[in-house]
Amino acid sequence: MPTVNIIFHYPPELLSLLTETLPRLCKSKRDLLTFFQGAGVDRSLLSPYETLLKTNKDGFKKSIVAREILTKLNEIGERSLRERREIVKRVTEFQDFSVCWESDQASARGLVAQIRELVNVKDAFSRINIEREQERKQRLGEEARKADIVRKLKQELEEIKKSLFALFGETNPYKRGKALENVLNRYFKASGISVSEAITLKGDSTNGIIEQIDGVVQIRGHLYLVEVKWEQDTLGRDKVAPHLVRVFSRGLAGGIVISYSDYSPAAISDCKDALRDKIIVLCKLDEIVRALEHGVNLTDILHFKIDAAIIQKNPFLTYAFGNAS
Repeated sequence: MPTVNIIFHYPPELLSLLTETLPRLCKSKRDLLTFFQGAGVDRSLLSPYETLLKTNKDGFKKSIVAREILTKLNEIGERSLRERREIVKRVTEFQDFSVCWESDQASARGLVAQIRELVNVKDAFSRINIEREQERKQRLGEEARKADIVRKLKQELEEIKKSLFALFGETNPYKRGKALENVLNRYFKASGISVSEAITLKGDSTNGIIEQIDGVVQIRGHLYLVEVKWEQDTLGRDKVAPHLVRVFSRGLAGGIVISYSDYSPAAISDCKDALRDKIIVLCKLDEIVRALEHGVNLTDILHFKIDAAIIQKNPFLTYAFGNAS
């Protein structure tokens, strides 16, 4: 039998069926009161009918008493919910019709079958409504979760942008490099790019040595060695060649260089030659700045530049927010 999940009040059709059924299931008048008592109906509600049964047995009509008790339980509302559910449960689970008067057995079977069918329908609709409500809550929860992720990402990118912009006022190369290390690690992660080895600052700022920042990121399942250089002069082949050596020696898919300054023609030429064996991508720090300013995903930029290196054999094709130049 189904678990009875009847609605807040007995609907009219169920109230009518129960009123007809209970007098047939309960052979005697005492049995009717015992049935209600067994279902947990409060004695204070049954007391007047106990008195009636003792003082005026002929005035105790099972159908009238059943309707009055059921109606009172219905009127009580939520406080009698357990008792009303128990009554329906006991009726739907009734099996031994031999205890009924012989003349009532057939009609009792038919009435119980009707109640079972009605309860099944009500339960089915209840389950459907419950499932729909659960789906709605789940959908709203998922939408809220996605909106929260978008909000947090937007906030994180805004903080990254402020941190990056602040670096342009830092004159100490070492401090600038350490700050840039943190900014880029955050930006890669915020863009959904896996950082296998965090970008870290190498070297020192003494004797005019400019910071060098290396890290390994995973893009489309391939590992790329990232180097970031912040120098005032054009980046020549002597600055790019060590990065190419590290890419080849480590057996990675390729390398990415992000530079504050421009690249010399010789450096670009060396990277083009390296494209025969590795994927080499040259970026300007300005592209990162513009991406943050215009809300362009860093992943889109790197995919564009990697495709340009592979397909067009161009390691230095500038991304211009949907248009290459």
